Amino acid sequence: MDALGGPGASIIVGLENVFPPIPSEVILPLAGFSAAQGTFTLAGAIFWTTLGSVLGAILAYALGFWLGADRVRAIFGRVPLMKVEDFDKAEGWFHRHGAASVFFGRMVPVVRSLISIPAGVARMNFPLFLALTLAGSLIWNSIFVVGGYLLGGQWHRIEAVAGWFSNAVVAAIGVLVVAFLVRRWLQERAQARLESDGRPAE
Repeated sequence: MDALGGPGASIIVGLENVFPPIPSEVILPLAGFSAAQGTFTLAGAIFWTTLGSVLGAILAYALGFWLGADRVRAIFGRVPLMKVEDFDKAEGWFHRHGAASVFFGRMVPVVRSLISIPAGVARMNFPLFLALTLAGSLIWNSIFVVGGYLLGGQWHRIEAVAGWFSNAVVAAIGVLVVAFLVRRWLQERAQARLESDGRPAE
């Protein structure tokens, strides 16, 4: 970051999408700290890190699109520090939550780095993928960049907050899923009641 400025921050964050062991919970606060030191502005730090996130996600999407799930798993099985189980976790997220997983997945460890690959495998609508990736990345990056900026030399302390925030996102998704299932169950019960009364269902 000191040598390349904003583009350097963008490159480092972008690499997280193709090499998950690079933790954004450390990189993003450090970018905020660099902004506080005058390496670039706070707005510049958010812009460059979000640009890196989006470009890295596009690359991961392209890999999934062109290689397919089986070839991606084979690659994950050969690359050090990367696990096939990590890809399977991200793929499971995508199958369970659909397009919403691209947005919320940007705020969950491991899934954040890999969710773009199953989106590519499924050939998700690209403009929608891009919009959800941008929105999710902007929220996640802004929180940790601003945190690092405000904490200054204590930027590393924000990493402890990352786990709590990610768990809160997962819990929120769980609540939404349960609410959806309950609503669907109530609708089916109402439909079954109408049918049992001999009236046509709407």
